Amino acid sequence: MTPDGIKSKDQDPSLSASALASSSSDLPTPPSPAHSHSDDDSISRASSLHSYHDPAESKRSPSANKAASVLSRQTTSSIKPPAITVPRKERRGLFAHVAVVREVTDAQHYSNKTKWSITFVIACAAAAAPLGSAIVLPALLDIAADFNASASVTNFSVAFYMLSLGIFPLWWSSFSETLGRRTIYLVSFALFIVFNVLSAVSTGIGMFIVMRLLSGGAGASVQAVGAGTIADLWEPKERGRAMGIFYLGPLCGPLFAPIVGGAMAQGLGWRSTQWFLVVYGGLTWIGILFCLPETLKKRRDVVAEAERDAAQEEEEKGKVARPQLQRVSTRQSVAQTSKKWAKLFHRCFIDPLSVILYLRFPAVALTVYYASIAFGTLYFLNISIQETFSKPPYNFSTTIVGLLYIPNSLGYLVASVLGGRWIDSIMKREARKAGRYDQKGKLVFRPEDRMKENAWLGAIMFPGALLWYGWCVQKGVFWFAPILANFFFGVGSMLVFALATTMLTEFMPRRASSGIAVNNLMRNLFSFTGAIAAEPIIAAIGNGWLFTILGVVSFVSGAAVVWSMGKYSSSWRGRMVEALGEA
Repeated sequence: MTPDGIKSKDQDPSLSASALASSSSDLPTPPSPAHSHSDDDSISRASSLHSYHDPAESKRSPSANKAASVLSRQTTSSIKPPAITVPRKERRGLFAHVAVVREVTDAQHYSNKTKWSITFVIACAAAAAPLGSAIVLPALLDIAADFNASASVTNFSVAFYMLSLGIFPLWWSSFSETLGRRTIYLVSFALFIVFNVLSAVSTGIGMFIVMRLLSGGAGASVQAVGAGTIADLWEPKERGRAMGIFYLGPLCGPLFAPIVGGAMAQGLGWRSTQWFLVVYGGLTWIGILFCLPETLKKRRDVVAEAERDAAQEEEEKGKVARPQLQRVSTRQSVAQTSKKWAKLFHRCFIDPLSVILYLRFPAVALTVYYASIAFGTLYFLNISIQETFSKPPYNFSTTIVGLLYIPNSLGYLVASVLGGRWIDSIMKREARKAGRYDQKGKLVFRPEDRMKENAWLGAIMFPGALLWYGWCVQKGVFWFAPILANFFFGVGSMLVFALATTMLTEFMPRRASSGIAVNNLMRNLFSFTGAIAAEPIIAAIGNGWLFTILGVVSFVSGAAVVWSMGKYSSSWRGRMVEALGEA
């Protein structure tokens, strides 16, 4: 796994899919100062919003632009810049000297082999938190019986776990910009191991729910920081496929977790599922220790920033003169130090919440809302599978109930593997059709290019699958029919998840972690609601009407989002860039 630069294969020399949004890279810091100025430094190389062609270029015909693109490919070197190794003593992150993959000054200069190796490690780490959420689903009735708790209360162990997956990444992402990606991964997975040990030895339902919440929060670090690592490694034109592979981790977790959870709960008891998470977390920690170097280009020195700001405030108030002119008294020094630590606390723990302010922009709000609707319905579905198939007329065992989650996850896998390439090809097609080329003849992409027929397919497929599933189980139809519906739900919803995640990183190219964090927060709030509300609603109105309501809401929401984004996204994005520039 040598990170030396290599000559790239024949590739379309397209610019970033976010080239039209990348003007924000030259703007002042947006409302979330907790996130790095280098979340996606590579995107800043793609020219600003209105600079991709000059007036002479705009008069050029598409065919002439294509010819220029060909000429550019022939005349422009395709050799990657050499990967410059960081000296061992200067490498960053916990235990950096033991990493097998050496750190380089720019992670995008690694060889493709090394990039894919690191992406694989991140994908495995990203599987941990979703694995923990799904592994207990087949065993919920066993957990309720062991703790003498109701089904609704036991479902809180899933609901609060999902809530932690939405909230904790806000701070993990903030800390990663100061401490680096590697340090956050190692610390968070050490905590993941500890809290799962405590979950396994819980003596009551209250302790179990709290430990589940904390273990979910620890494993959630990869949900936001992992996407930032992918942005560190891959150029925008390659990122669609890399993001698809990255999401194989979170999707393989739910694929295998119910199978493992059902079998282990039936054979060894539900506590064995938590010990399985301990082992998985330990293996992941070892993989990160040896195979994941620091990829963040530049860290934020929040201590220095807080100290500087505190000193400036004191100086403005006239309490502190310049050091070379007047000695600062002990009382003044204490006041300045206290203010510095107050600002440091605010930057680290309060400022990360400001990512919520990004929801004031329609392009961000609608994209996040669409993904959240899909994710919320997923947890209505997850609880329904466990509730419905463990009772008459199906009466399946815990192991069989675990197997019933497979088709859903297989749909995720199919859409993840094929969807990334499909979306990339759609973007290239749309850019060529519009004749968008920069001065070097390279294609210029827009984030909204991703939301074409693939988005409409997702908007139709997963709501239709909800209706299909709901009425099949309501009428007690043979189990294969509703489970087949779940496969199509997986395909449709994954198209939405991947689309939303990638578009958010391109709407805010210099704030990729912020976009992912606000998306995780909102969609996990929806899943929290789904996990809590599913059981009582099913008991009240049945699966048929529940999933009819969810299907109609999902379809109307999806159609409205896809249509409005296609029509207004460009102007919304321009206003967002302008607003951030004035911030």
